[in-house]
Amino acid sequence: MLNNGVAVECQISDAAMDELAGVKGTENIARQAQFLAWRDAVESIASDLFDKGPVYKGQIVRIFAKHVPKMSPAPADTIVTGPHPDAEQATSLRVIAETRPANPAP
Repeated sequence: MLNNGVAVECQISDAAMDELAGVKGTENIARQAQFLAWRDAVESIASDLFDKGPVYKGQIVRIFAKHVPKMSPAPADTIVTGPHPDAEQATSLRVIAETRPANPAP
């Protein structure tokens, strides 16, 4: 995410990603595909959190399950999940986001 041309690091927990996708226990190997399927929603949540909080240099926007609105619509792609839920481990979106350019603004 950018703020006046300066990158703001964003992170989302595994539990928040699963909450957003409406699944539990997504395996680590499927996280990148899960993020890409839900990228627009994740970026919207990150933007909302950034706008609500104080702005300071080096800020990291962290998204947890409590930040995910209930009853999220399903994306076009289905994400395969595994049998074991992960703990609230944060996954950096900065690295994942580099694999797909952001949607251009209309």
